[in-house]
Amino acid sequence: MSSDPFETGPDGPPQDKSVSGGGPGPQDPVPHIEVPDDISGIDNLLEEGGPLEPQDVAEVEADPLTAALQEAAERTADLQRLQAEFLNYKRRVDRDRDLVRENAVFAVLTPMLDVLDNIDRAREAGEVEGGFKGVAEQLERIVANLGLTRYGVPGDPFDPQLHEALSHVGTDPEVAVPTCQHIAKAGYRIGDRVVRAAQVLVVDPVGTETD
Repeated sequence: MSSDPFETGPDGPPQDKSVSGGGPGPQDPVPHIEVPDDISGIDNLLEEGGPLEPQDVAEVEADPLTAALQEAAERTADLQRLQAEFLNYKRRVDRDRDLVRENAVFAVLTPMLDVLDNIDRAREAGEVEGGFKGVAEQLERIVANLGLTRYGVPGDPFDPQLHEALSHVGTDPEVAVPTCQHIAKAGYRIGDRVVRAAQVLVVDPVGTETD
């Protein structure tokens, strides 16, 4: 038997039979290494060069959470702005709707004031009787339900925002301010809006001079 460690094979160069188990041969399988699906953040750090420190890995892992929190805050701010805009829009719509309704009632009731004045004169003359009395009272209830309010009685302090002074009829020691002594025509308003100022005769306190 030959003791030469290099022995020429039948089909090739000499082979070293003294080395065995030193590594995988041509037919041995390559070991499989598991690679995470998403290591893009770490890859980026590695591509920039320099050693990979533990805090670098922590920073990469924290970025998605920070981004998510920032996006949530932005979306919340957007929703709050939209809610505020919607509430302002709703207030404007409600206000405009009330104004349109008030204007419509105003337009319908203004011509009715002359009819109400005739009813007042007929009542003062004692002519509101029988069927006419029922009609007059029904009409007054209808306009009241529509928001028309009557005002103006003798003794009310004169208010130029509510009253139209037809004349000043002297002085009265019993009044301290200009006062409505006689109501020629009642005033009417819808809410705070004057439909027609009351037409009045005014008496002044003593010592007040009028033109």
